[in-house]
Amino acid sequence: MKLKMDEIETPIGTLRVAALEDVLCAVGFADHWASLAAALHQRFGEVRLERQANPGGATSRLAAYFAGDLSALDDLRVDAGGTAFQRKVWAALRTIPPGRTASYSDVAKAIGSRTAVRAVGAANGSNPISIVVPCHRVIGADGRLCGYGGGIERKRWLLQHERAVVASCRIESAIHANPEMQEAAQSPSVWLVRRGIDEGDRT
Repeated sequence: MKLKMDEIETPIGTLRVAALEDVLCAVGFADHWASLAAALHQRFGEVRLERQANPGGATSRLAAYFAGDLSALDDLRVDAGGTAFQRKVWAALRTIPPGRTASYSDVAKAIGSRTAVRAVGAANGSNPISIVVPCHRVIGADGRLCGYGGGIERKRWLLQHERAVVASCRIESAIHANPEMQEAAQSPSVWLVRRGIDEGDRT
C-alpha cells in the first residue's frame, strides 16, 4: 500500500502526516512514529510512504492551526480505520470544540455507552490522527491531564494554545461589538483625552 506522506515543523516537534487518496489516515509526531507505523502495517499490510507536499491539504491546515486558526482542521477528511466502537469515539472527539475539554465519562455518555469509560480511554489512546481528531481535549474527571501518545507536555501545550486563541478571539469580539472599546484599542491616547484622563495619570 502506497501512502502520501509529508512533515511539518511545529512549536512542539515535527509532525508527520499520511494520507490515502487525499484522505488523512495518520498524523503523529516523528519521534513517536514507530507505533503509528505498526498500526498502519496492521491495517494495510506492507506500507510505502511516498513524499508529497500537503497531502489532502493536511500540512497547510496544520500550519494554519498552529498559527492560530483553530477551525482550520474542522473539515479535513479523515479515515482512521478502527473498530465500529473506536470510530464512534473518534467521531465524538471531533465534536469537542477548541478551548474546551471533556472527560472520558463525558465521551462515553455522548456515544451512548455510559459504562464503557475504560474502553473509551483505550480508543482515545489508540487514535491514529493526532490533533485533527483531538484526543488531547479529553482529560480525567478530576481535571488531570492523563496519558497522551505524544507526551503530556505536548498535550498541555496544545490545550494552552487553544485556550489562549479562544480567549483572544473573545476579547476581540467584545472590542468590535463595543465602539468605545474599539476606539480605546485603536487610539488609546485619543480615548484617554475624551475620558478626561491624562496619560500621565495612569497607574
